[in-house]
Amino acid sequence: MKQTKFRKLLFCALAFVLIAVMALSMFGCAKENKTPETTAATTQQVVSTEAQKKVLGEGETPFYFNVTDNKGKFSAFEIHTDKTNVGEALQELKLIDGDESEYGLYVKKVNNVTLDFDKDGMYWAFYENGAYATKGVDQTEIKDGATYEFKAEK
Repeated sequence: MKQTKFRKLLFCALAFVLIAVMALSMFGCAKENKTPETTAATTQQVVSTEAQKKVLGEGETPFYFNVTDNKGKFSAFEIHTDKTNVGEALQELKLIDGDESEYGLYVKKVNNVTLDFDKDGMYWAFYENGAYATKGVDQTEIKDGATYEFKAEK
């Protein structure tokens, strides 16, 4: 008799836990409903970027260059060059500037926006095809059709 009551109690407890988990998962899904808005905004940014993309340079090798500054402003470029590395191509077009060091070019200015880590704690992070770059901009060889990006980060 006690074992039957114990099983009923255990069954009720498990049913309660299952209901609680389902309720929490539904609240989680409600929060995820915001994702399509974000995706739509991102898609709209990509579509509007295509229309606003600036084409710069002359040369045989094309690549894409994006900039997100410290105020969140996004700029997109299509670069054409005969240079062999990204840094040379962007410096030639005056899209980046910085200081030479023993480690390579320390980029301080991108698309006419200067960041100073010592003053505001922000720096220009360099990305290659959406991933944080493993080399500096002046050591990165241009790959035809690749996307390179600088983002203001803290």
